[in-house]
Amino acid sequence: MSLSDPIGDMLARIKNSQLRNHKKVVMPSSNFKAKIADVLKNEGYINNFNILKNDSKNILSIDLKYNSGNPVISVIERVSRPGRRIFSSAESLPKINNGLGIAIVSTPKGVMTDIEARKQKIGGEIICKVF
Repeated sequence: MSLSDPIGDMLARIKNSQLRNHKKVVMPSSNFKAKIADVLKNEGYINNFNILKNDSKNILSIDLKYNSGNPVISVIERVSRPGRRIFSSAESLPKINNGLGIAIVSTPKGVMTDIEARKQKIGGEIICKVF
């Protein structure tokens, strides 16, 4: 089965698993999904992630994080979609909830948060916003 938006599928799986209070979520892995999971881990939105080697395909396993029984991620939304790509310069990167949340940006120097992209003065494609 081929997905038209694997990143949107990843975000939907995370959102749905947290609504059901699951401890972890598994999905097909890719380098881009692993980089997004790494940004979420570094920013404290998830506990950990692992790439499990399977016979034919790799599987990404994400350990979800909860605070007092509530999910740490309250909203995770896809911004740039395959049908409509959203790009932004470093100056016009959005601030999510007045700086309380993050936007994950794909830049020429890799996947990073909007805060890091502003510091390095590089723009890119806004993948999603998390808070």
